[in-house]
Amino acid sequence: MESSSERLLTPGEVAALFRVDPKTVTRWAAAGRISSIRTPGGHRRFRESEVHALLRGEDVLTADRPNGDSPRV
Repeated sequence: MESSSERLLTPGEVAALFRVDPKTVTRWAAAGRISSIRTPGGHRRFRESEVHALLRGEDVLTADRPNGDSPRV
């Protein structure tokens, strides 16, 4: 079970870590390269642990989230 206290990052924060434009991060999420959570307002948020795993070169998508999108929270 996932921790509800895990920090969620904005596309801008993720972009800064990867040194890319925030729109690139949004495209990665839409393409399923990184999973995201949608806020009630429709904004994407990214789990900090998954972002750091991706930075390390690990595959972060799991079988229960094949398209990279999680349910809205």
